[in-house]
Amino acid sequence: MAHLKGKERAEYVQGMFGRIAKRYDLMNRLMTFGQDMSWRRFVVKQTKLPRGGKLLDLATGTGDIAFEALKVTPDLHAIGGDFALPMMHVGQTRELGSRVGWCGAEALNLPFPDNSFDAVTSGFLLRNLTAADIPRALSEQLRVLKSGGRVVTLDGVPPPPNLLRPFIDIQLRYVIPTMGRIIVGPEGADAYKYLPASIVAFKTPEELASLFRAAGFKNVQHQTFMLNTMVVVWGEK
Repeated sequence: MAHLKGKERAEYVQGMFGRIAKRYDLMNRLMTFGQDMSWRRFVVKQTKLPRGGKLLDLATGTGDIAFEALKVTPDLHAIGGDFALPMMHVGQTRELGSRVGWCGAEALNLPFPDNSFDAVTSGFLLRNLTAADIPRALSEQLRVLKSGGRVVTLDGVPPPPNLLRPFIDIQLRYVIPTMGRIIVGPEGADAYKYLPASIVAFKTPEELASLFRAAGFKNVQHQTFMLNTMVVVWGEK
């Protein structure tokens, strides 16, 4: 699962999100104690989107970040891109679903011209890529971003070594997989083992920020949340 590489990993992740699509939002709210929406609002705040601007939300899933952006900037032109089509099908049925342009998109080969968007956002995208593919994904986001625009990403990161680490490990290794089995059903068992494992194996906030700089972003910053287990990283073109 979390150890899979290349095409095998991409196919697993794509199928996994398809299987859990209908209960994905509920699980996010429960796993984060309802905090995940405040993180998405923080992502939108950091985009600094202009009125009438163009947003690309990658790994859009059911559209949470795109919808939050539309609430802040109603005349925004929002595109939600994902390769897990069942997730976007759920998003299309939501209140603002008709306001988003839904698009099948792979993070390593975005189907958009250079300099197309005022901001590019993503939630839980980079962690689902291999370490070798993250620089390419960031380069693609930089390519489609307009000069002066921002890329802002939200993701889970390994908990730091401190007194709370054992309790966080219990949450990741036992509580979340059990919740997945109960709420999502048998199809959620593997998914909610993979998700915590991928967090533990992922980059630190500082490593992610370094990858942004290496990709060519300027003024890179980051902010952590939820006992330093979630991070928002952003940079400018």
